[in-house]
Amino acid sequence: MTADAAFLSALVAALPAGDVLTGDAIPERNAHDWSDRYAPVPPVAVVRAADAGGVAAAMKLCAAHGVPVTAQGGLTGLCGGGTPVAGGVAISLERMAQIEEIDPDAMTMTLGAGVPLEAAQKAAAEAGLMVPLDLGARGSCAIGGNISTNAGGNRVIRYGMTREMVLGLEVVLPTGEVVTSLNKMLKNNAGYDLKQLFIGAEGTLGIVTRAVIRLAPRPASTMAAMCGLSSYDDLLKLLRAARSGLGPMLSAFEVMWPDYWSVISGTPGLKMPLPDGFAIYALVEAQGTDDAADPARFQAWLEAQAEAGLVEDAAVAQSLADVARFWEVRDAVSEFSITFGPHCAFDIGLPQARMDEFARACRAAMDAEWPGTGEAIFYGHIGDGNMHIGGRVRGAAQQPKERICEIVYGLVRDFGGTVSAEHGIGTLKKPYLSHARSDAELALMARLRAALDPAGIMNPGKVF
Repeated sequence: MTADAAFLSALVAALPAGDVLTGDAIPERNAHDWSDRYAPVPPVAVVRAADAGGVAAAMKLCAAHGVPVTAQGGLTGLCGGGTPVAGGVAISLERMAQIEEIDPDAMTMTLGAGVPLEAAQKAAAEAGLMVPLDLGARGSCAIGGNISTNAGGNRVIRYGMTREMVLGLEVVLPTGEVVTSLNKMLKNNAGYDLKQLFIGAEGTLGIVTRAVIRLAPRPASTMAAMCGLSSYDDLLKLLRAARSGLGPMLSAFEVMWPDYWSVISGTPGLKMPLPDGFAIYALVEAQGTDDAADPARFQAWLEAQAEAGLVEDAAVAQSLADVARFWEVRDAVSEFSITFGPHCAFDIGLPQARMDEFARACRAAMDAEWPGTGEAIFYGHIGDGNMHIGGRVRGAAQQPKERICEIVYGLVRDFGGTVSAEHGIGTLKKPYLSHARSDAELALMARLRAALDPAGIMNPGKVF
């Protein structure tokens, strides 16, 4: 069922003036997320509720009329999960942008789902603490979306996914019922841990409106080195050495294959810390609590790896500005439209031991399909098993996206990986979800979804 005039009138009447946008008042941005695979779908209304009560009022009406609902945060998703359903309502969390409390004793932050990640990071820093989550879209993405997609980011190897930092949630169910469980305790085994149902569910089981997240001590020291290595086997040895030698100081282990390095070398204004010619590159970052002793410890560890023959060459950060410049090399993917051109981007997970083998197989498959023009580049958060891929047919007026997806995701299935490491499923990866989940798992997901949303109005057509 879709919305009609009577429903829209009831929706406008049920919420405070200005909370419901219809017709020409609906911003274009609410018709899609950052994914470019599908055409925008304008919703029939955008609900800009200020609190859970407003979301609940809208949800009750949508449930009664059978109108589909899509929750929207910062709209930085890359898989179509935030794109509305035709004839449906978009519920925007953008006005729920209050940081309610920072508890320095419990090391928690209570905040609205619409708070941008960067705003939460700055507030925590002012309190001498840190939000563990960090990703490139920090200035635009919202906490509610981070939770609903179980975002990963740059430092998963140390702090884990978003799931590990969520202690409590307030959620509006498809019926309009508000479930408030803003728990602040690390230990709370009183029955089912219901928040886990909604973390990573992409708005298919309910809408997150508030959250309690764990904070971490703000690092006193940050060290980094960009390393050039002669083989992927040496890289795996370096990862093991970093885990054992740096211990909890290890905060990131980013890897770039030579094809990626070559492409981003052409980024305007980017200064490369190492030359071309290495078999693989690694950015190793460590964060500690002793700014006097930690740099010497990191330097000694790195020298030991060079003496052991694992690191052929390395550029070592001498300041936080150097650390930022190293990360610019890894984050140069934002300039891919200039340096690499039209392509298909992938976010997959694989066993670390097979990543280089996968990269070789993927390159070969692309070249076999499009001899001389099919190519792929590889990079990612290898310390946590996450690989990113850019695949394209060089010179093609229009990229054969479906076929490229079939090749990449088919190999992911063959290598025992996952089609989504940190970006979610949405609509983009829905056809390939069975590559990573068994029939029994998919059936259980369907039963959970039917139990919470029997009318099927929550982000229908997304995930599975």
